[in-house]
Amino acid sequence: MGRAFEFRKERKFKRWGNMAKVFTRLGKEISMAAKSGGMDPDNNPRLRALISTARSENMPKDNIERAIKRAIEKDHSDYKEIVYEGYGPHGIAFLIETATDNSTRTVANVRSYFNKFGGSLGTSGSVEFMFEKKCVFKVKSAKPVDIEELELELIDFGAEEVFPDEDAIVIYGSFESYGNIQKFIEEKGFELISGAFERIPNVELKTLTEEQKAEVDKLIDRFDNDDDVQNLYHTMAN
Repeated sequence: MGRAFEFRKERKFKRWGNMAKVFTRLGKEISMAAKSGGMDPDNNPRLRALISTARSENMPKDNIERAIKRAIEKDHSDYKEIVYEGYGPHGIAFLIETATDNSTRTVANVRSYFNKFGGSLGTSGSVEFMFEKKCVFKVKSAKPVDIEELELELIDFGAEEVFPDEDAIVIYGSFESYGNIQKFIEEKGFELISGAFERIPNVELKTLTEEQKAEVDKLIDRFDNDDDVQNLYHTMAN
């Protein structure tokens, strides 16, 4: 197993424990995908994958439809994706992906969280090089699948790691390969559970004492409770 597999085991998914936050996060992503690529899922692969993800998280159909319609509503907030970088306590690097309709508010909040918990907001590029942006899909198959054969087949489409995860299959690939891998999944008849992007640390994760981890966790929790934060990545070993 490679880095993607280890990352998946290592990462905490606290944000996904609260259903309201899950729906808010997915709603923003669906609206942005519909605005950039069109409201018809048949002609918008990214939107199609997000709808599959939303369904797998039991997001109500009405919520999904409202999120799509918001893309063309003039009186609705226009979200922008902004990435912030910085260092938390004990030298832990943080990369924060946000979707916001008020960047002034968001950057002020991010800076205040860092300052309050002994960290500092960095400049663009200060920690981003420590993370590789990957696409990740979770699929199911009605038939038994030879994972090694599937991985060999997917390599030509940009996949880098393929491994089982409970009752599903996880596929990681380069950021640029998202469309090719999704097309392969759909043409081969796999059930698409989810399609997303993740940032995988390409540096050794830092091991801290329990007391130090508790300090970093306080900062993580603060980011997790901010509605503007979509995804949070760091270099602390869990």
